[in-house]
Amino acid sequence: MADMIAIAEAVKAGKRKDVVALVEEALAAGTEPGTILNDGFVAGMSVIGEMFKNNEVYVPEVLIAARAMKAGMEILKPKLIESNVASQGKVAMGTVKGDLHDIGKNLVCMMLEGAGFEVMDLGIDVSAEQFVAAINDGAVIVGLSTLLTTTMPEMQNIIQAIEAAGLRDKVKVMIGGAPITQNFSDEIGADGYSADAASAVDLAKKLIA
Repeated sequence: MADMIAIAEAVKAGKRKDVVALVEEALAAGTEPGTILNDGFVAGMSVIGEMFKNNEVYVPEVLIAARAMKAGMEILKPKLIESNVASQGKVAMGTVKGDLHDIGKNLVCMMLEGAGFEVMDLGIDVSAEQFVAAINDGAVIVGLSTLLTTTMPEMQNIIQAIEAAGLRDKVKVMIGGAPITQNFSDEIGADGYSADAASAVDLAKKLIA
C-alpha cells in the first residue's frame, strides 16, 4: 500500500520532486487516483490551511505547498478523469475588471484544487460577461477577487449581470480581497466572504453543501 501520509507530508513541506515521485510510485502500485487526491493532496493542504489560519505559516509557505501539490496534480489529473472521480464542483475564479492583482486569487485557486474542486481560473481584469459565460459553462461557484477599493463596485455589477442573465439561482457568489468585509458582502448580495485562502475553501464547501 502506497504511503499517503508521505504524500501529505511532502505536499505540506512543499517538496515538489518528492510529491511527483511519490504520486508516480502510488499509481504504479495500483492506488486509486481518488485516494491519492483525498488522503494525500487534500489531507496535506488541509493541514497547511489550518496552520495558515492560525498564523503558524504565511503566504510563501502556502504557495510553496500549493505548487508542490500542483506538480503532483499534473500527473494525477488524467488518471482522475479516466477513473471518473467526481469533483466537488466547478469554481470560476477571477480578479474583477480594472484590477490586475492576482497573488491572492492564485492562492485561492490552488487551495481549491487541493480540496478537490475543478477550478476555472479566469485570470485578471475579468468582465461581468466572462463570469456569466463561466456559469453557462457549468460553474456552480463564482469567486470574485479585488485588491483595490476603486474596483469594489465592480463586484456588485457582476452580481447584477448574473441576475440579469437569469442565472442567480444557479450559482453561489463568494468574494474576497484586502478591502472586502462581511458588511460589504451583505450589501451587494454575495453569498459569502472569506478573509483568506484557507477560509475560502471552507466557504466553498459550505456553499455547495
